[in-house]
Amino acid sequence: MLQCIFLLSDSGEVMLEKQLTGHRVDRSICDWFWDHVISQGDSLKSQPVIASPTHYLFQVVREGITFLACTQVEMPPLMGIEFLCRVSDVLSDYLGGLNEDVIKDNFVIVYELLDEMIDNGFPLTTEPNILREMIAPPNIVSKVLSVVTGNSSNVSDTLPGATGSCIPWRAADPKYANNEVYVDLVEEMDAVINRDGVLVKCEVYGEVRVNSHLSGLPDLTLSFANPSILDDVRFHPCVRFRPWESHQILSFVPPDGEFKLMSYRVKKLKSTPIYVKPQLSSDAGKCRVNVLVGIRNDHGKTIDSITLQFQLPPCILSADLTSNTGTVNILGNKTCSWSIGRIPKDKTPSLSGTLVLESELERLHVFPTFRVGFKIMGVALSGLQIDKLDLKTAPSRLYKGFRALTRAGEFEVRS
Repeated sequence: MLQCIFLLSDSGEVMLEKQLTGHRVDRSICDWFWDHVISQGDSLKSQPVIASPTHYLFQVVREGITFLACTQVEMPPLMGIEFLCRVSDVLSDYLGGLNEDVIKDNFVIVYELLDEMIDNGFPLTTEPNILREMIAPPNIVSKVLSVVTGNSSNVSDTLPGATGSCIPWRAADPKYANNEVYVDLVEEMDAVINRDGVLVKCEVYGEVRVNSHLSGLPDLTLSFANPSILDDVRFHPCVRFRPWESHQILSFVPPDGEFKLMSYRVKKLKSTPIYVKPQLSSDAGKCRVNVLVGIRNDHGKTIDSITLQFQLPPCILSADLTSNTGTVNILGNKTCSWSIGRIPKDKTPSLSGTLVLESELERLHVFPTFRVGFKIMGVALSGLQIDKLDLKTAPSRLYKGFRALTRAGEFEVRS
């Protein structure tokens, strides 16, 4: 049972406080938490559960906003973490993003959503489709009406029909002239390549996202050609677990609209789509830099939005870097950003130049790590393939669509 929820800005300011039970949690717990964040840095931010002298704290950080929940009683830790993730996802969906200004401009909406999502410390209604029927998302018209009428409430007077249903994630009996369902495979590749060019780690985190506009109560089954490669699978509540456990088939009644059906990991991949070859040599107070970028494995799809970033070491006084493709920018915090875009067919993109060291240094002793970004449309680098999507109660004139996208996640090349 959660006792209180706080929303903290990136400076530690308490933007919002929601007491959930009769036992009031003092704000001093936020001061204790933020003092430990400052003293321990990123190591504390990576811990989802923290034990303070008086409370257990659950934290989730999204776009610089810290969602902090407190309890003094024993409870499943994953319930607290999952609920905070749901709150952040719902707020981002409702408000079109998450930042300090958006939260402060929509206090009423945020409080109304929390009132519906949790009751006396226990999660209640967390499905976005049902919440949208209960609480109207903010827009210009509703803000004008609230000013004119003096009524700032966005809560509906009638309870959605699906709240008493055994399928609470789906709106009651939606109807569409065109019945459509789209399935997207969205993947992020995490990789670490050491200074010798050896691939130390390569894995993919992926999501199966569905956009469903189907009339009535459809029952879908989605199967993969190679489900055995999947690890760490996580499902939307609409998925029936037994068909997956026995036959690796996703059987579900979908929510109406967009939702994440499942997430997964594919580990121990053997190659990456592009290579990055940095060379740094230093003497006499200068460091010469040469970086080559190219395609390692051609999957038949264009690699777009290729970027390369690295942090210049503190001992660097100045940098003169140029490239034969794209643009190079050095930001005020000594971050070098190289935007390549697409790799041309007639030449290999290269970055070269000279770094000037501090006067007392002859050679560079701290070498940068290169962070790579890219995007590939139309291919899932994990190798996961969708076999078929069937509807047991298929409406007439049904259209099904499939897409795939892979982009870089934590992709690092060490020099």
